[in-house]
Amino acid sequence: MSGDFDFVVVGGGSAGAVIAARLSEDPNCKVALVEAGDRPPAHELMPAAVANLLLDPETDWMYTADPGNAGLGLSGGRMPVPRGKMLGGSSGINYMAYVRGHPGDFDNWAKKGASGWSYDEVLPYFRKSEDLAPSNEISIDQDAHSSGGPLGVSVRSPVIPACRGFVDAAEAAGIPRGDYNGRDRKRPEGVASLFQTSTRKGKRSSTYRAFLEGDAEQRPNLTIITRAQATRVLLSGDEGARKATGVEYRTDDGQLHVVEASKDIILSSGAVGSPHILMLSGIGPRRELEAADVACLHELPAVGKHLKDHLHCALFFPAPGIGLPVAEIGVSAGPDALRAPAGPLPADPADDANLSPELAGLKAEAERRLAEWVETGESLVSSSIYDAVTFYSTGLGDLHSHDAQIAFSPCGYDAALLGDRLKLDLANYFEDAEASLAADKESVIVFANPVLPHSEGEIVITSSDPSAPPEIRMNYFTDPYDLKVMVSVMRKALDIVSNWPGEIKPGPLNIPSALAQKHGYVEGENPSDALLENMALHYSTTVYHLSCTCRIGDVVDERLKVFGVDNLRVADASVMPEIISGNTNAASIMIGEKAAETIARDHGVKLASFVGA
Repeated sequence: MSGDFDFVVVGGGSAGAVIAARLSEDPNCKVALVEAGDRPPAHELMPAAVANLLLDPETDWMYTADPGNAGLGLSGGRMPVPRGKMLGGSSGINYMAYVRGHPGDFDNWAKKGASGWSYDEVLPYFRKSEDLAPSNEISIDQDAHSSGGPLGVSVRSPVIPACRGFVDAAEAAGIPRGDYNGRDRKRPEGVASLFQTSTRKGKRSSTYRAFLEGDAEQRPNLTIITRAQATRVLLSGDEGARKATGVEYRTDDGQLHVVEASKDIILSSGAVGSPHILMLSGIGPRRELEAADVACLHELPAVGKHLKDHLHCALFFPAPGIGLPVAEIGVSAGPDALRAPAGPLPADPADDANLSPELAGLKAEAERRLAEWVETGESLVSSSIYDAVTFYSTGLGDLHSHDAQIAFSPCGYDAALLGDRLKLDLANYFEDAEASLAADKESVIVFANPVLPHSEGEIVITSSDPSAPPEIRMNYFTDPYDLKVMVSVMRKALDIVSNWPGEIKPGPLNIPSALAQKHGYVEGENPSDALLENMALHYSTTVYHLSCTCRIGDVVDERLKVFGVDNLRVADASVMPEIISGNTNAASIMIGEKAAETIARDHGVKLASFVGA
């Protein structure tokens, strides 16, 4: 498809969907949105069904990465790197934690040269998106929040009691409760809370659902091209006078098409996709491009460099009387979640006529719970079961922000998630994985998560073929500082669990038997630093927060324009000058909001409202 467009947005994910929706608010502005995936499937709306979106080629790019010094206990030695491949992007496959970051994160961006990106300057864009539903379960700094925006933000309902227990335990361990998206995040001792999530009435509020679905996608001036993988940005002019003129993309039938833009092309394909498209277009590190048989049209050495990601180590505790069994979530997800081969109901619904009275009752209860969720949003499946969190400072450095996050799941999950999706080697992680992960088992997981890593990775182009994924080198723990912080956070997590309220407490930390034997660990003892280090090196996994690969100051300027190429911008998590201290999706949406206003001001586009200077 060729067309007369003002703007072409490449990638309809966390930032791109926002930009396309906002720019097309002006009926005189013609916008094309190019997305490799399609509209999300119906089950994307169910928060607890998140794992079913991973390893599905219709919704997940299914990248894997070299984990560097981590991943010793992963099957195959590769780190899974899920990335959303649909409208909504990774906001459609993430665990929906709505976390903005610490105010000091953004002030640090400005200090590093990202003019216009201080906390006071980005806060209006967070508020512009937000539609916060009131809840008596959390404390709210009203001045930091808003209602009426397109993005649903809420607290899961009903609250799982174990999650309240975690917040109480964190408070007993010295981390007071409060609003981690407001002024309470500034406290050095930290803040504990139930998660605010990007959901509305128990349904996922991805950027497709929030910004595009319905009226926006029907606008005559917005053309959404799905199942179209961008292969390169087309450039005109000689070195020193390069200009982006269009985007080449490939459809499912293998045909190449071009869509042109008279004003700007905006890459919003994420921290993997955006640098990869730049490199496929001949923009990036010369030697790496030439090694991949791509002619270097504009040398920009930092493209794909400075990759940052969050890594957490899951601490698994048996918790009879506290934890939520996987079986209960399955029933709440409806009859289809209970079908063979994994569940007790027959694979073919036509065989339900022969169900035993017990299974017929189970099916009826599953139907009742599913209908209740559809109608009211009240259900066990109204969140990703990633439900409570603390942020605080370890005191080991990076004092402008909180360098630690500890999150809580009231469910120990199952082999499908831990083994198939996260690639933990379950045979070595558990003494008896089948028993530990049984559907009726009551367990909890506490995630120790340093959030200001010093180690940097990179995205490296491997081929001129756009269908060949780039190499993702995470380089976790290459800076020894990160392992020191991880051990400190793991110890704080153990401290929180030791302060669990009430008479029923979580059981002892699961220590993989090989590591226990190596370090002479006896159950119930305080683990040594060396043992905790070894657990982190073996069993830490990505939190899916890739960022900084086209960062402001190195690849783009503060208005997100690519250095040395006219009419080309990048707007997504890749432009972060430094990773924020928490889950990155809310900040990615903010980047989309700010980018849309910046572009609109530069080109005289009339948005429905402007909130920034």
